[in-house]
Amino acid sequence: MKVLCPGSFDPITVGHLDIIERAHALFGEVVVAIGNNSTKNYLFTFDERVALVRGATEGLEGVTVEGMDGLLVDFCRERGIGAVIKGIRFGADVDFELQQAHMNRDLGGIDTVLLPAAKDHVTLSSTIIRQVHSLGGDVSAYVPANVAGALAERRRAG
Repeated sequence: MKVLCPGSFDPITVGHLDIIERAHALFGEVVVAIGNNSTKNYLFTFDERVALVRGATEGLEGVTVEGMDGLLVDFCRERGIGAVIKGIRFGADVDFELQQAHMNRDLGGIDTVLLPAAKDHVTLSSTIIRQVHSLGGDVSAYVPANVAGALAERRRAG
């Protein structure tokens, strides 16, 4: 079964990669979809985020990366994707993802599978990575090597 792992991935973290790898082990084929949320201020542009996720997942057979615009259920329908995989860290994630899951089921018959974050990644988020990075902290242990390089380059340039 082909499944979708959607997100903004600004930036992708080792926690995201863990969910993608586990989804792949369970379902075989994973499409990672990078979306834009008009209410967010991104560190990386849309094209940079797509490239970083592609770089981080390039060694994973059966994992593809695409940009996503519009409704998730339309994206899934157009590609024959039967389910969405979302990682959850704590109760607030469950509350939010449950709302999304119900809407996706109602709008397009798409089921959602919630995977609990690995205990080593439960407190990890892209937001905290961006905050620590902006204050000069080293986040290289929490992101794939290509993202650590992009963050270092961003620091040198800015």
